[in-house]
Amino acid sequence: MVIIAPSVLAENEEEYQAQMQRIAPFAERVHIDVSDGEFTPHATAPLHQVWWPETMKADIHMMVRRPEEHIEWLLKLRPNLVIFHAEADGDVLSALRTLRAEGIRAGVALQRRTVPSSVEELIKESDHVRIFSGKLGEFGGEVNYMQLEKIRLIQKINGHAEIGWDGGINLQNIYNLVHGGVQVAVVGKIIHSSEDPDETYQRLILEAARRSSI
Repeated sequence: MVIIAPSVLAENEEEYQAQMQRIAPFAERVHIDVSDGEFTPHATAPLHQVWWPETMKADIHMMVRRPEEHIEWLLKLRPNLVIFHAEADGDVLSALRTLRAEGIRAGVALQRRTVPSSVEELIKESDHVRIFSGKLGEFGGEVNYMQLEKIRLIQKINGHAEIGWDGGINLQNIYNLVHGGVQVAVVGKIIHSSEDPDETYQRLILEAARRSSI
């Protein structure tokens, strides 16, 4: 069964709190975007302002140039999962190993241009691999079904890694993504632009479950 993970992407503490409170009544797993303003065009609320309700599992998506500089705070926060970008300049492999050694699940996100075979060592070290079809540091994105081919390639490298998708998910395409092998669906714009985010969240779950049973 697919996991629907609403995202939080906020430029400041007030916006962060508002977005988290918006999804808190219904979300079981939250995707928190953290950007440094170097790897991405815009910076978000920093790690020391990150929090989540005890009722949720939290995945932190680190859109940062140098992952190793953020390990100390991540160890303090102890989220369910930390995702670094395979394209980051810093020592991604060491960051993955450090977190996993401390009992924190860790993985990598692959942008559209990144071929799994080019980052094979990182995928082997990952508990989760995220196919990133979004815009760095922004809500939204566009689903490109050709990116689903990456799932087969990722699974050849690491058959145990959880597969996630971030970018452009909506009610019209979630079936195709789930049917293509996506296990964690990150949803941002469709939730935060909805007049009733709880209802939208439930519709995404029902759509994925109903159609995937056909």
